[in-house]
Amino acid sequence: MEKLSVIVEQVSSFLWGWPMIALLLGTHSYLTIILKFPQRKIFTAIRLSVAKDKTGSGDVTQFGALATSLAATIGTGNIIGVATAVALGGPGAVFWCWITGVLGIATKYSEGLLAIKYRVKTEDGTMIGGPMFALETGLKMKWLAVLFCVFTAVAAFGIGNTVQSNAIALLLNETYSISPFTTGIVVSIATAMVILFGIKGIARVCGTLVPFMAIFYVLGCLVILYFNSSYLKESFALIFNSAFSPRAAGGGFVGTTVMMAARFGIARGLFSNESGLGSAPIVAAAAQTRNPVRQALVSSSGTFWDTVVICALTGLVLVSSIIAHPDIDHTQGGALTKAAFDKIPYVGSIILSVGIATFAFSTILGWSYYGEKAVEYLGGKKVIIYYRLMWIAATFAGAILNLSLVWNIADSMNALMAIPNLIALLLLSKVLIKETNKFLWSGNIDADDPDTI
Repeated sequence: MEKLSVIVEQVSSFLWGWPMIALLLGTHSYLTIILKFPQRKIFTAIRLSVAKDKTGSGDVTQFGALATSLAATIGTGNIIGVATAVALGGPGAVFWCWITGVLGIATKYSEGLLAIKYRVKTEDGTMIGGPMFALETGLKMKWLAVLFCVFTAVAAFGIGNTVQSNAIALLLNETYSISPFTTGIVVSIATAMVILFGIKGIARVCGTLVPFMAIFYVLGCLVILYFNSSYLKESFALIFNSAFSPRAAGGGFVGTTVMMAARFGIARGLFSNESGLGSAPIVAAAAQTRNPVRQALVSSSGTFWDTVVICALTGLVLVSSIIAHPDIDHTQGGALTKAAFDKIPYVGSIILSVGIATFAFSTILGWSYYGEKAVEYLGGKKVIIYYRLMWIAATFAGAILNLSLVWNIADSMNALMAIPNLIALLLLSKVLIKETNKFLWSGNIDADDPDTI
């Protein structure tokens, strides 16, 4: 088992090395250029995300689909993950994390567009879509669609389930001495009460939970930034300068190279917002929308909130806290985050605890839908109930087990599911350009598309 763990860790490190980073970042940049910078429409995207599109067909509102996507995306990586990037790559990592978010908006937009373009209606009237249908229908590559679903179904149990329940259990045990067994029971029951109702139940809970958890966490960050206000100018300068120069030493930091800052910042940004992984378009396909571009814009706003706002805000909190308090241990991501939030009198640890717990639980809900649709594609609706039961059991197991091997397997599956999705995005780029020109750049964003409705 020890040898297996070493092998899996090596495979995971290889898959998430520079080749994957270059592939993802290259796709982000390519789609940004050929689609004429859809990032320019981010405020339109935000407006559409909270507007109901009653003329379109679908299972949930556009906001419900976005909330479910954000629930899966906004997780412990936004808090602990960013801290790890800062600890390993220095303050410049925050800048590169932010850049991946800005560029990733175009990829998330493209994923949402293809999800609506190639989605299908099942016999019971529900919608199903995602990269597997773009691969099967758009590119006639059913074999690759099958591989994508296999990778997704397996990866979901790692990144979207066991590691999240484990994070909740460790947090509650270390902070409040609550038994992991007790946490496992509570979290698995809460998960069962939501996912057994399907996408409408998941979207309803996420639509309530996501705004609450985001606002709660952001307010905590703003309080810390208020305390550190006299160091903000220096923090911005340090983040920007160390992104392009190795002169990052000072203010409590050990000098880091530009390559280290770029590597850890880009990797964390890519992994956090999931642009290019192919997960978010699975739920985007269920949205009520009148044309593919409207939902594409709504989907793109998820990357904006996840990385451009929340990850950047977390990074600024961490860098300013280290400058303000040079004695903070910034060599470990978890310790760094805890130390920063402990500076809020009385309630700092509570804000961090609630933030991590709600982020992790919402990720369990969002990824349950991704995995469910992947197995539905492979085996039909009859297998869904079995997958849900396995999901609930895995949620409990994750809270009480050591997950180092599971984490590395999940990392590997995430990288592997990204490859078929990126192939679909690149080979269907002409479809993306055509639909974008037809609805977005021609001023027809409110037009009905017969193939969509």
